[in-house]
Amino acid sequence: MSDARYDVLGVGNAIVDVIARVDAGFLDAHGAPRQGMTLIDEARAEELYAAMPPGVETSGGSAANTVAGVASFGGRTAYLGKVADDPLGAVFAHDLKSIGVDFAAAPLSGGPATARSLILVTPDAERYMNTFLGASTMFDEADIDADKVAAAAVVYLEGYLFDREEAKRAYVRAAEIAKASGRRTALTLSDAFCVDRHRDSFRHLVNHHTDILFANESELLSLYESNDFDAALQAARADSVLAFVTRSAKGSVIVAGEEVHIVDAVPPTPELVDTTGAGDQYAAGVLFGLAQGLPLVECGRLGSLAASEVIAHVGPRPATSLRRLAETAGLLEAV
Repeated sequence: MSDARYDVLGVGNAIVDVIARVDAGFLDAHGAPRQGMTLIDEARAEELYAAMPPGVETSGGSAANTVAGVASFGGRTAYLGKVADDPLGAVFAHDLKSIGVDFAAAPLSGGPATARSLILVTPDAERYMNTFLGASTMFDEADIDADKVAAAAVVYLEGYLFDREEAKRAYVRAAEIAKASGRRTALTLSDAFCVDRHRDSFRHLVNHHTDILFANESELLSLYESNDFDAALQAARADSVLAFVTRSAKGSVIVAGEEVHIVDAVPPTPELVDTTGAGDQYAAGVLFGLAQGLPLVECGRLGSLAASEVIAHVGPRPATSLRRLAETAGLLEAV
């Protein structure tokens, strides 16, 4: 919307990502589960961190990665999340501000440490996240900045934060403010692990408070308890949401009422290195496109382009300007 101060306001787990490349032997030696995401406690986080080889450390979290991607396209962004008053909390805040994201939340004092996700990337480019949620889980309704929500064209909610009852209420509050302000609410399911744990709450949020849904194939199947992809798409259509569903190398499917669009993936150049952040950056491209009023297929192509960029290197955020890439590809006009 033209009167919006922000194109996208992200809400989610404020996490510092620690990413290292390891082999299967490391996973076995240190008991690291071979699944998308595993929650760990602070002691386990310290133990695993000490054992990891050198890697990349950056502010992260799914929604924060997405708003960073929107900013790389040239979009106006803000972020709401909870960090602790500690060194990692300061790193998180500095990283976001340095790329132009409006982040001004007061840090938590006297509680758990800033969250971190220890991401182990294997030679086949799969990533296994071992996540200590720490201070990020202390997010509640008091952390919803009503003025910023009302000023954002799209409020983007991250499924990973959707655990404590306080956070669930905060999400509903944000969605209500957005609706009252004539804005749209987007939800990313984040991980099938999250959906399995909170399916009923997710279904309620999708049914009553979500305009735009992001999911990958496994998350969508879990949400609608189906083994049939087409049936799950029909269920999303019945919920009257604009759905963007990613299918890895198969690209993505967009469902909008009676419309169904298939958008091809963009192969990474020169090769696939790390799938961390692929879904986050796909959402960044789509959300930026929606904020510019582009057709749905063009939004999906921007998403595919952003995902392709991020999987060609280690780390969940763009290593080069997504705006320049989109201009070179003819998806956006040069400015």
